[in-house]
Amino acid sequence: MAFTYFFRDMPTMEIITQHVISAIKEERHLDIWDAGCANGAEPYTLAILLKENMGQFMFRKVHIYATDLNPQFDEVIAKGVYAADEVGRIPAHIMQTYFTPGKKPDTYILDEEVRRRVTFEAHDLTTLKPIRKDFGLILCKNVLLHLSPAQRIDVFKMFYDVLCPGGYLGVEQTQKLPDEAREWFRPVSGIGPVFQRI
Repeated sequence: MAFTYFFRDMPTMEIITQHVISAIKEERHLDIWDAGCANGAEPYTLAILLKENMGQFMFRKVHIYATDLNPQFDEVIAKGVYAADEVGRIPAHIMQTYFTPGKKPDTYILDEEVRRRVTFEAHDLTTLKPIRKDFGLILCKNVLLHLSPAQRIDVFKMFYDVLCPGGYLGVEQTQKLPDEAREWFRPVSGIGPVFQRI
């Protein structure tokens, strides 16, 4: 399970939020794949950001499919319960709006409406078997650096194949787009790390 936490890499998440909201306005729904979701902090962060910026009606169009090779999808994550040290970097107004104190000391429970927008399941990216098709956004920020160059190209091609035309791909800040993938994606802001399917 990769190292991650709530509201990590906010510049990338803000670019993603901005472009996804613009793209979904005329769509009936938006399916998102968070590949390598670790302890659930990343997909839940994205869900919170989308709800904050979309409004109630549009947010109901969103469904995030969160996957990981070594999932920690026990009752703690499924019920959105996190320890105090796991939510320590969340902005105060977000904590007040989306989290309530848990039954156990120093725990917090995430808002149920946000949790309903996220589904967790186990998945191995290196099988190159996608969990489904027609995603408007794929987020993969904790996995690619652990793959070989050849594996990364294969995964980028798989992402291309399952993204809707014009769909978006968000990766780690340090992850460069392989030369072989430049015919599939173009950066949406400078040199990345958010790309749009060509």
